[in-house]
Amino acid sequence: MSSARDAVFPAGRQALYERNRYSPAIRSNGFLFVSGQVGSRPDGSPEPDLLAQVHLAFENLDAVLAAAGCSFRDVVDVTVFMVDPQQHFERVWPVVMAHWGEAPHPTLTGVGVTWLYGFQFEIKVIAKLPQAAAA
Repeated sequence: MSSARDAVFPAGRQALYERNRYSPAIRSNGFLFVSGQVGSRPDGSPEPDLLAQVHLAFENLDAVLAAAGCSFRDVVDVTVFMVDPQQHFERVWPVVMAHWGEAPHPTLTGVGVTWLYGFQFEIKVIAKLPQAAAA
């Protein structure tokens, strides 16, 4: 038995998703499954400054969540990918926390990686759709 997949696209940036052949998010069974968001500029290129890249990743995530009628407060699960976290974690994490909001916080899995398609940080989330957005 399969469930319907309803793709969610934020305003702009469709070329990035079409070029790489994926949906930014899928609404299914009352949840929003958001693809990993990176600190990409509108043309898809990486923001070169690491901290600015993390801020931009959250801006891109917020745009996808908003397009589905959600906010970060609806996020229940987070996966963060970081290139060389041993070197960058202490600089990056305060930026992440600035976007996190108040407790209770979502679950978190942090993954250190060696390559992210030219990026240094990526955030992937699952959010519970508000009743109005789920309908």
